[in-house]
Amino acid sequence: MLIKVPLASAARESDVTPESVYLSRRTFMAAAGGLAAMGALPLRAEEARYPDVESGDSPRWFTEKLPDVQWRAVTAGDEALTPFNDVTHYNNFYEFGTGKGDPARYAGKLEVEPWTVTIDGEVAKPGPVSLESLVQPHRLQERIYRLRCVEAWSMVIPWLGFPLADLLKRAEPTGKAKYVRFETRVAPEQMAGVRSGFSLIDWPYQEGLRLDEAMHPLAIMAVGLYGRELPSQNGAPLRLVVPWKYGFKSIKSIVRISLVAERPTTTWESLAPDEYGFYANVNPEVDHPRWSQATERRLPNTLFSPNVVSTRMFNGYDEVAPLYSGLDLRKYY
Repeated sequence: MLIKVPLASAARESDVTPESVYLSRRTFMAAAGGLAAMGALPLRAEEARYPDVESGDSPRWFTEKLPDVQWRAVTAGDEALTPFNDVTHYNNFYEFGTGKGDPARYAGKLEVEPWTVTIDGEVAKPGPVSLESLVQPHRLQERIYRLRCVEAWSMVIPWLGFPLADLLKRAEPTGKAKYVRFETRVAPEQMAGVRSGFSLIDWPYQEGLRLDEAMHPLAIMAVGLYGRELPSQNGAPLRLVVPWKYGFKSIKSIVRISLVAERPTTTWESLAPDEYGFYANVNPEVDHPRWSQATERRLPNTLFSPNVVSTRMFNGYDEVAPLYSGLDLRKYY
């Protein structure tokens, strides 16, 4: 299904990629495409679109999906993409440490093959399923989403994935299912942060959505970014992406998806309920107790070029507003 993001989600003029950069990239792409057509430069799909991004060691199930990818199924207007190096080297993934560079430094130890996801709870078709079987029925789409961290920095990322709703429908939720609970893998021997005696997190990391939020077309399960498989530091091999919520809601390295009747208690909500609510919708009018949420630092940025932009309600994805009709988003933050 082709989803068009409304104009409310599009970029402002100040966010547009400079013409010289766009044209130079376009010229390179045209040349590369021509060489590939002549057989002189056989490019894989992701290499043709992102020639400056190094391909990873993609599993077979992923490479077999690439020829049928629906590229640019959702865009962010003309907003410039955050460079691949920033996307993969500035991360929060506390299983591997608290520093922004720790996930890139240590997440390579995570064993992602084989990978099994358990689907259980209020569903007609529960059970464990291999990642290959879970992804196989779905056509991958490229969706360029803004990612807004609760820490007031942001990125623009081209994800590869498929609608979460399609996966949930396959499990056939019962009438008792009201929420979806997600759980991250725990592998202490591969995750230094889990082994740390200083961690305040009660592992595994857990997140949750209302069922209607999970069924919204914008919510996706991501298995890649920048035309290649998902790097470990970004949540390989399977993560959630909910673009209208703060980034901590988009849980990484998922091993369990449970349909439940009662609202689950999520990890950050249990640690600091006055700072990290269950809904965590991006809202510039509701500040974090320790900083303003009215603006954000768009990566890349430096001390002399801070690249500060105004934060938009629901991160600019106004089409989700009907999900919260009548809900006080200051109280249910």
